[in-house]
Amino acid sequence: MKTAAIMGWPVGHSRSPLIHGYWLRHYGIDGAYERREVSPEVAPRFFADFKASGLVGGNVTLPHKELAATSADHREPIVERVGAANTLWLEDGRLMATNTDVPGFLANLDDRAPGWDARTGTAIVLGAGGAARAVVDALVGRGFDVALCNRSLDRAEALAARYPKAVKPWLISEANRFAAAAPIVVNTTSLGMKGVGSIDFAFDRLGAESVVADIVYVPLETAFLAEGRRRGLRTVDGLGMLLHQAVEGFERWFGLRPAVTAELRALVEVDL
Repeated sequence: MKTAAIMGWPVGHSRSPLIHGYWLRHYGIDGAYERREVSPEVAPRFFADFKASGLVGGNVTLPHKELAATSADHREPIVERVGAANTLWLEDGRLMATNTDVPGFLANLDDRAPGWDARTGTAIVLGAGGAARAVVDALVGRGFDVALCNRSLDRAEALAARYPKAVKPWLISEANRFAAAAPIVVNTTSLGMKGVGSIDFAFDRLGAESVVADIVYVPLETAFLAEGRRRGLRTVDGLGMLLHQAVEGFERWFGLRPAVTAELRALVEVDL
């Protein structure tokens, strides 16, 4: 029986087993998806000798995404651009790596806000941490320039340097200057989660066609999204990104491309 897993430290909070378990049952596949706690102390050895794990592949979460990328025998171009891998699989005994957060972010927007990219321009991305990497890469790939706004400028500068023509670094306090012309604003920070600060953003400056997105999915509607919805703007939560990023990995491990359905989304919403 083929077995895949979510690998990180910790992994108890992960909804990936729920998602992949649903697909395994739905499609009648003789496979399993489990949690594997991989401590930072053993992680280098674990990924260097991944074949010994008994897994056909899996998802990688914090804090091992960069290590997984450097440990792979083959990295798809998207991994080289982003500098992190979230999906691994074995192919002819070689450890392969990709990053499905990028297509997952785009698929979620395409699904929940069709036509969101009809008007390009300067998108606003709040935060420059690990999660922002995939968002920035996705937006640049769709033809957007990006105003990357972070609390510390040096971190924004480091990420922006990967896309010197398309991405400009700014302090998060400067984000409002780009609002009037921004077709989309994306929050990639933990601000706005339950009990974790708030974001001072001028929603009133956004155009009527602008989209407000948040990669956070706990809570499903953050204060950031609630304010965008209150002003009549289209909003996109982070749950869809979680669901869509899982598709490619499942196909790599179990040989069938699954569908993200309303039933699956409802199942995860109940768990949230």
